[in-house]
Amino acid sequence: MTLSTLPAHATEIEDFAGAPDQRWDFFSDRVMGGVSSGGVAFDGGALRLTGTVSTANNGGFIQARLKLPERLPDDASALVLRVRGNGDQYFVHLRTGGTLLPWHYYQAAFPTGPDWELVRIPLDAFKPSTRMVRATPSAASVRSVAVAAFGHDHEADVSVDWIGWE
Repeated sequence: MTLSTLPAHATEIEDFAGAPDQRWDFFSDRVMGGVSSGGVAFDGGALRLTGTVSTANNGGFIQARLKLPERLPDDASALVLRVRGNGDQYFVHLRTGGTLLPWHYYQAAFPTGPDWELVRIPLDAFKPSTRMVRATPSAASVRSVAVAAFGHDHEADVSVDWIGWE
């Protein structure tokens, strides 16, 4: 990947250089009794989330999460990701200071295809998982970003090689 393929006005959050396996955590619905399985691999400068998502036993997700080392600035309006996948829809989950319980998060979907593509997700496109949190996340309150396979039975295969904000 060359920097010319990324938007010049976006600021990098993660490029998967160095030791991304020490920054990213894998979670699945098994923490709540679900049966989904999967994992995260870091190869070729990208995160690859794969597995089987099952809605059996009230489950239905696998995800890789990055705790942000710094908050987004107040004027950040969108997240930008470079992604590819198996053609399924995937999600970005955001957690903030107001998402205290495990099932509290903000979610926005993105499509995938076999080729690397930039996906821009405005912060106001993120929807809360519950009415217990504010309607739209504020940029400065975002504490973590997750890539998730969620909500329906399927074989997950999604890769991300760059995340930023604009």
